[in-house]
Amino acid sequence: MLAVLCSALCLAFVSHGAHAQASLTLDQALRAAQDRSQQLVAQDAAAAASRDMAVAAGQRPDPTLKVGINNLPINTPDRFSLTRDFMTMRSVGVMQEITRSDKLKARSARFDREAEAAEAARAAALANLRRDTAMAWLDRHYQEQMLVVLRSQRTEASLQIEAADAAYRSGRGAQADVFSARSAVALIDDRIRLTERQIASAKTRLARWVGDAAEQPLGDLPPVTTVHFHPDGLAGQIEHHPEIAVMRKQEEMARADADIAQSNKRSDWSVELMYSQRGPAYSNMVSVNLSIPLRLDQKNRQDRDLAAKLALAEQMRAQREEATREHLAETRSWLQEWQGNRERLAQYDASLIPLAMERTRAAMAAYRGGSGPLGAVLEARRMEIDTRMDRLRLEMETAGRWAQLEYLVPPEHDAAVSTRPTGSIDKQER
Repeated sequence: MLAVLCSALCLAFVSHGAHAQASLTLDQALRAAQDRSQQLVAQDAAAAASRDMAVAAGQRPDPTLKVGINNLPINTPDRFSLTRDFMTMRSVGVMQEITRSDKLKARSARFDREAEAAEAARAAALANLRRDTAMAWLDRHYQEQMLVVLRSQRTEASLQIEAADAAYRSGRGAQADVFSARSAVALIDDRIRLTERQIASAKTRLARWVGDAAEQPLGDLPPVTTVHFHPDGLAGQIEHHPEIAVMRKQEEMARADADIAQSNKRSDWSVELMYSQRGPAYSNMVSVNLSIPLRLDQKNRQDRDLAAKLALAEQMRAQREEATREHLAETRSWLQEWQGNRERLAQYDASLIPLAMERTRAAMAAYRGGSGPLGAVLEARRMEIDTRMDRLRLEMETAGRWAQLEYLVPPEHDAAVSTRPTGSIDKQER
């Protein structure tokens, strides 16, 4: 008997361990979404391409090999002869453009800024991925919690059908009470079916990020009572907002384009060395040529180009500052809403739900004692269900705001914005 009991306990322990291992926690969902993301791969490739282009842009142009025949006669008895006319030359030469080092550095720096912009875009994509994955996970979690509430209430409502039926058969109740109780259960069944469809939709949204793992049971809800933002330091923390970081890098790219335009105001020289061979009766020759482009209308070409690039950089700066103000106001609004919702949840727990439960108990006691109608019981139970569901919906909304705040800043900046106790808000600080 003892051996059988031990075997059963071991089997239960193994089963429980396998179930716990198969559950999908929020952290596991975030890692799975990051591993599956092809957008991150695309941004990594874009950054690598720009880094390679930065190296290439810092090199001088390849030299140009030139070969040709000069002054070949086409009439007279010497026509098409390469050696009889003293002016005929067979030439081979090389030409090299001498690009100034400051221009090469400006071109290389421009692609470096582009690579940094791609890295900032990757950080933004990662932040959005983490936020969307967390919200999908939380949506499914709370939909399943709503289903648990409805099923538990259905069990109690089913008992009410038996009580109403027994009262009717014994002559203490009306037949209408039986139908009222059955109608209440039918309404709960309809809400259960609706919630099951919502759970299926939530699984589909979660599968968008984590794949087949969305079918696994969810793990425990992570702590959602702390956010890494505080109103006093919000202006500095919002500087790490991924969209702001991308816009800052785009502004730096525009400044780099302006640097290139500034360097283009000075011409690059080209040097050419050519060796020319003539007939055996004549001397061979060497030629050296220097080419310098002439800036004849610089105020309408190079100056205009520079002015346009500077204007674009100013446009990027103004847009970044405007977006910073917008995100600051939005984040502050989210933070205020999150705090206000937590206060409302505390009121639900301290007052609304206990009152709804007491009302249901009082109506049940009155009905069982013959001093209250069944309608009062059904109404009280409906109000209790609605109150519990409203609380879950509020908690789901609050958790959604938590996810938007928690995953607003890319992971590499978490250490910069998660300093406790001055840099965060939790339930003790409210």
